[in-house]
Amino acid sequence: MLTQTPLRQQLLALRHSPCDGFIRLRNTFAVHSFPGWLRAQSLYPRIYWHGRGPDRPEYATLGCIETLTDPAEIRRRDEQMPTRGDSPRYFGGQAFDPAAPGWPGFGPCRFVLPRVELVRRGQSVQLCLNLWLRPDNREAELAAALAALEQLRPEQPLPSLDPVDYRRRDRPGRRTWRALVERVTAPDRLARTPKVVLSRRSRLYTETSVDPWRMLAGWAGREPDCFHFGFEFTPGQAFIGCSPERLYRREGRRLQTEALAGTVRRTGDEETDAALAASLLADHKNGHENHLVQTDILARLAPLADRLQRGEPRVIPLRLLQHLKRDIGARLKAPVRDWQLLAALHPTPAVGGTPRPAALAFLQAHEPYRRGWYAGACGLLSRDTAELAVAIRCARIGPGAVDLFAGAGIVAGSTAAAEWAELDHKLASVLTLLREGG
Repeated sequence: MLTQTPLRQQLLALRHSPCDGFIRLRNTFAVHSFPGWLRAQSLYPRIYWHGRGPDRPEYATLGCIETLTDPAEIRRRDEQMPTRGDSPRYFGGQAFDPAAPGWPGFGPCRFVLPRVELVRRGQSVQLCLNLWLRPDNREAELAAALAALEQLRPEQPLPSLDPVDYRRRDRPGRRTWRALVERVTAPDRLARTPKVVLSRRSRLYTETSVDPWRMLAGWAGREPDCFHFGFEFTPGQAFIGCSPERLYRREGRRLQTEALAGTVRRTGDEETDAALAASLLADHKNGHENHLVQTDILARLAPLADRLQRGEPRVIPLRLLQHLKRDIGARLKAPVRDWQLLAALHPTPAVGGTPRPAALAFLQAHEPYRRGWYAGACGLLSRDTAELAVAIRCARIGPGAVDLFAGAGIVAGSTAAAEWAELDHKLASVLTLLREGG
């Protein structure tokens, strides 16, 4: 392809250059749909990441130079990151419980340094080729990079998602859900564990496989104010999502995070939605739940930060839901690193509960399925910038089945019927997409 010729020339020039270490070659590129470009490729892993907001860079990545598969490897690479020049970007995620085995093919943790990156910043798109040159791997690395470049295929049109017929099975079912909520809200347990986030897996059995990239493109179009992500480490297994919740964003020593907890529906009628938002702000149960999340995050950040800032509660509107949110800012101590932030903040009380040890112990003992990457952390890590979303509003896609997930914070005042209805509200957008296509 002519668009890859400049990269091939840069790559061949490296044969006669003494440079080593991490190197990123770049060239401008024309592409319409990043998911459509990914879908046309044969290289794996295939990864998509777009931070929340239209001003954030958009990434699509292919192939792999290095994979980090446990928190200890993240720490090692964090501490060995080059201090100058281009910074390697690792894309991936961590399961809700990194101590558990995780889903097959995903594991408890998987961050990938890709061979190829497509990057959009504003109107500018670049195709990047990554290498990590050492004296003992120079020829092999150059050959691997050239082979990846030659495998790239042109973007293909991305059709909209066709309607999907499915049979649904929820786990836990209504009866078990009611029993779990009653157990969590028993006075003696509330005294020890004031919040536990219970969740549900809704498995949709399908006659034909669902294309993850067509589904992600349709879903992201309906939820533009979210983080959009997709991970296909091997053919036939994908994890995608449109999450409204940030775990954290770090730029140098400046950190942004948030307490996102408390939900009401959104109708599309301006007057009705304004009244629902006002009721959410005034509601004691939702305010208490959000305050618990904020308090826990602030306590976990305190040893790592020189300064903390907390915002006032406000309501964030999405397409079909409204959430209660408090922003949290921090100036990190030097040299606090991402592995420390991950250990401190993940999982947040918004998806686990508080206090963390007691809430997680309850879920391990009583939740009737294993969450895997649902409610985990996913995004990108690099020297200068890191951004991770909480993996909610997500789907795991495999042959003949799509797993959807939703959770609800159970606190004093929670009722099983109301929380079950909240789970359904959280799935409404993606279920409509699957039923109607788009």
